[in-house]
Amino acid sequence: MLAVAYHEDYSKYELGETHPLLGDKPKRTLEFLMEKNVGMRVFEPEPVTYEELLFVHSKGFVEEIKNLSESGGMLAVDTPAPKGIYDTARIACGGTKIMGVKVMEEFRCGVNLLGGFHHAGVDTASGFCFFNDIAVAVEFLRKKYGIKRFLVVDLDVHHCNGTQEIYYKDDSVLVVSMHQDGRTLYPGTGFIDDLGDDNGKGFNVNIPLPPETGNEGYLYAFDEIIPALAKQFKPEIIFYQSGVDSHHSDPLADLNLTFDIYHDLGKRMEDISANTCKKLVICLGGGYNLGPSIKAYYNIVSGILGLDDFMSEKNISDKKMDNVRRVVSQVKKKLADYWSV
Repeated sequence: MLAVAYHEDYSKYELGETHPLLGDKPKRTLEFLMEKNVGMRVFEPEPVTYEELLFVHSKGFVEEIKNLSESGGMLAVDTPAPKGIYDTARIACGGTKIMGVKVMEEFRCGVNLLGGFHHAGVDTASGFCFFNDIAVAVEFLRKKYGIKRFLVVDLDVHHCNGTQEIYYKDDSVLVVSMHQDGRTLYPGTGFIDDLGDDNGKGFNVNIPLPPETGNEGYLYAFDEIIPALAKQFKPEIIFYQSGVDSHHSDPLADLNLTFDIYHDLGKRMEDISANTCKKLVICLGGGYNLGPSIKAYYNIVSGILGLDDFMSEKNISDKKMDNVRRVVSQVKKKLADYWSV
């Protein structure tokens, strides 16, 4: 049985008719999961409080979004702030928070249908992200349950620059991001040498992959690094940012993955959870082609639940396997002083 966070106001996370973010995607995803008779219980989240936002974000930044939300405006070139976004973004954060609570107390897996806002930093909004829901949930759970080790596995095609910034000096949160090379894609960050600082040295891991990596190279990179890190770190809870903008049809990137890989990744993340903490929160991150994104999300859920039913399509030839192996080798060398991979 899967816990699912959904609120009818999720559809209000809409940044304009011409904006690539798709406001009705959470609703359509829930409808698709229901059509597929996925075993789940749906929970309606409450918005996180002003004080809970301050666990992560600066007061001035929260006030800026709150004030701008009253009339609408722009926070960044790619991130318009529509009227009411302060409350909508708090509800989205509440979805990740309540999934964390449900996973700690009752369920093995929980999915927030609107989450993974990993570009939001301490006092910055960008990449369609206002508040970093994963970080807010981490800090809430830290205070409520006394958790000491959090694992964040971010597989969105874009680097999690906000999450990296927040936890760059923190050894209690291991952040692993596998994304398209920042030299070829927004936000232009997430390089192998970015290992963390001070106490967090070695606890920030970036795996930047070349365009056109394809399924084989992607799974190779995942298998070579991420399970070993999770086994050694021994997390008490795992957050999986499961963006599907790595699909070949997505208009914003070009890693060239197909539907099948998301089922494989769901199975792998469940295996990692089963072999460590048995507590997995999934945040459905990026995906900017509605139909394929929903099918990819379903494949993730299907893989996590161990279902044989999943969407499939012809594989796209892998063109960059040698380059992927080179990246993986470089990552391993950089991590050698901190982890056995």
